[in-house]
Amino acid sequence: MMHLSAAAPQETRTVQPERSWNEDLSNFLHHDLPKIGFILLFGFILQRITLFFVKRMRLMAERQVGNSQRASQLRTMSSVLRATGYGAIGFYVLLQILPIFDIDLKPLLASAGVVGLGISFGAQSIFKDMLNGIFILIEDQFNVGDTVKMAGLTGTVEDMSLRCTILRDGDGTQNIIPNSQITTVQNLSRDYSVASLQVSIDAGEDPDKIMALLGKVALEVRTDMAFRQVAIEDPKVLGVDKINGREVIYLVNTKVRANQKDGVLRELRRRMLLAFDKGGIKLGIPSSAIMVNMPDPTLPNAAPVVPGSES
Repeated sequence: MMHLSAAAPQETRTVQPERSWNEDLSNFLHHDLPKIGFILLFGFILQRITLFFVKRMRLMAERQVGNSQRASQLRTMSSVLRATGYGAIGFYVLLQILPIFDIDLKPLLASAGVVGLGISFGAQSIFKDMLNGIFILIEDQFNVGDTVKMAGLTGTVEDMSLRCTILRDGDGTQNIIPNSQITTVQNLSRDYSVASLQVSIDAGEDPDKIMALLGKVALEVRTDMAFRQVAIEDPKVLGVDKINGREVIYLVNTKVRANQKDGVLRELRRRMLLAFDKGGIKLGIPSSAIMVNMPDPTLPNAAPVVPGSES
């Protein structure tokens, strides 16, 4: 009897852990595992929905054949949507699965809050960059390929993200500008550009004659086959813009397609020089220029010029 009573507690201790382990496994298979499967399935569905919209936006960008600005905007927004959506879905799935394994989220969230607070002090500029980048995309301030003025620099937007904008200027220099430093943007490629040309003519020339000649030459450029699709309106001779001593400045404006004014201005200058030379029209001389009449040494009464005798 004493032997049997001593062996009974040991048998109870052996059976109890096995029964507890079997109950935990059964409970996990019947309750926790379906929850995990449902959470993963729900996360997979959200991921496919996000991917669907990302592919739709990229497909729309490929169809924007004649509108590169819109295509660039759609590609950028699709990349932002993909990264943000995947991050949010992964964080949601993690928060739902951890409690199933009896992992307390309170210490984890408290630690993450402390770490996040420390990081926030050192990452304020990054947050400002990303926040300003979001507003740039939403408000469609500029896109890849646009010629803009920002942060004291002028150039073509080569690439853009939520954190920074890459600008390539005229001499090929690549400028990386954090979006938080972009406070004012001058977009030179939006809708149309104005080819503005200042023409300097001598004050002795007839203003009405000069304005008629400038209008004629500018209209010839406008109707030329090479520029007929570039210039979108007839040129306007605005008249005398400035008088500087013997120099008179005339202003000619031509509205052209976005970022295509350089070719029109070069052709205007070339044709105007030919027209002035043909008509005997004198170009203006700035008042800061000094005119020195040197004697012709071939003339008999010309006095020899001795170096150092000018003083």
